[in-house]
Amino acid sequence: MTTHDPFRRQLLRNVLAAGGLGLAGGYPELALAQELPPTPACDDGDAPTVRQGEGPFYKPKSPERADLVERGTNARLVELTGHVVTRGCKPVPRALVDLWHADDSGDYDNRGFRYRGHVFTDAQGRYRFRTILPALYTGRTRHYHIKVVTGGRQLLTTQLYFPADEAANRRDGLFRRELLMRVADAGDAMAARFDFVLDTR
Repeated sequence: MTTHDPFRRQLLRNVLAAGGLGLAGGYPELALAQELPPTPACDDGDAPTVRQGEGPFYKPKSPERADLVERGTNARLVELTGHVVTRGCKPVPRALVDLWHADDSGDYDNRGFRYRGHVFTDAQGRYRFRTILPALYTGRTRHYHIKVVTGGRQLLTTQLYFPADEAANRRDGLFRRELLMRVADAGDAMAARFDFVLDTR
C-alpha cells in the first residue's frame, strides 16, 4: 500500500465527484486522510496490530453509520480513514469496523449511541468515519476504541492514539506508540489514518 497507489487517487476523484460518500456536504478537505502514509506500510508478513482492552464503556449493537458527529457540537471535526488487511497485505472486504469514544466533555454515552457506530470495509478493505476530537478525562489521553469483526469472528479490539505531541500520552499507562494514528490539519478539521493488520493470512 504505497502513498500514491492508483486506487487511492481514484478514490479521491470519486469522493469529490460524489460529494463525500454521502456524508454531510461542506466537510473541509474531505479526502485528505487518504493521502496520509500507511500505518504501517504493508509488507508481506506484517506483524498484526497491537491489541488492547475494550475498556468499561463498550456497547454492542452500535448503529451502522459513518457520520458520528452530533448536531450543534463545537468540537474539532476528524475524518478517520484507513484499511483493514491481512498479514499478507490482502485487503479484507466487508470487515465490520466498530468505533466508540468520549465526547467533547470527556464523557461516554452509556444510555444511547452518541459517538458510537460501525461501518463495513469496501472491496479494497477501506473504511471511513467522520467524528470529533474526543476530550481528555481523568487518567486517559485522547483515544478512539475500535473492534474489527470479520466472518462473524471478532479478530481485533484495540485503541488508537493521537500523535506524540499530545502531552497526556506520556501520563497514560495504556498508551502504545504502535497505535499512533497519522494526522494532518484539514482546515479547521483534522484528517487521521490508521491501517489495521489482522492476525490472519
